[in-house]
Amino acid sequence: MPILNAVPALFQSMRPRQWTKNVLFVFPAIVFSGQMFQADLLARVLLCCALMILTSGSVYIFNDVVDVDSDRRHPTKKNRPIAAGKLPLPLAKAAAMLIPLLALAAAYTFDRELMLVILTYYALQLAYSLKLKHVVLLDILAVAAGFVLRLLAGGIVIDTNVSPWLYSSVGLLALLLVIGKRRQELILLGENAAAARPIFQHYNLPLLDDMLRFATTSTVLTYIIYIVENDTLVRSGMNLGLLTVPPVLYGIFRYLYLLHVRRENRPPDEILLTDRPLQAALVAAALLYFVILYVL
Repeated sequence: MPILNAVPALFQSMRPRQWTKNVLFVFPAIVFSGQMFQADLLARVLLCCALMILTSGSVYIFNDVVDVDSDRRHPTKKNRPIAAGKLPLPLAKAAAMLIPLLALAAAYTFDRELMLVILTYYALQLAYSLKLKHVVLLDILAVAAGFVLRLLAGGIVIDTNVSPWLYSSVGLLALLLVIGKRRQELILLGENAAAARPIFQHYNLPLLDDMLRFATTSTVLTYIIYIVENDTLVRSGMNLGLLTVPPVLYGIFRYLYLLHVRRENRPPDEILLTDRPLQAALVAAALLYFVILYVL
């Protein structure tokens, strides 16, 4: 297969729909610090986001190479380019090695602390692909940690201290999303779950539902504490950040509604790109933050 013909399949293997995760979790540091319109800092965050996209994309390719056999037995993953034979394995392996090296080299010349974060993220994701995804509970925690590292990267490139409560909120929100994804995949696969993904022999719906409830409650509590502790949201003696709590709550509840009532089994990023009420909640919270931080 000519290399040029494989380029679209390579791009698809990097899962562009999931790039939204990098935008949503790299940008909070600059947005919440009130520096979004400082051109030099915004440029640094954009470059950071691009490097995280390249690194995470290479991890998706690597993971698909490792899982090619099990993906071919999966009802939806069998359509991925590598499993479907659209992307040759030698080319996929070369891309999985070359892309992260380029991203790390670029990060090294740009910001060495960022390079260390990206290296940590990449090492964690390799460990996940090779081992941790087969270890019950650690598989979920490893994925969630990747989101926290994205937030850390966004803070490092603009040299700002991110609230530990924001780190907690992001980590717990990531747990909520990962657990929800696991739950719906378990339902989708049914009796063949363990055959398609061996880790599912250690999970069942009662456990995942308990974990989902814990993650939901903890996310809401840590987010409210973050708001209350954030002096940058105070105007005329009132913490206007509390106005963002209703749309945030609605967004979380909407996601749970889609899981439990609509039985939505797509990944969270795909749900976000298609569900209008969820998008409306995100836009409402973003607009409130914009007005509080940059207008009032």
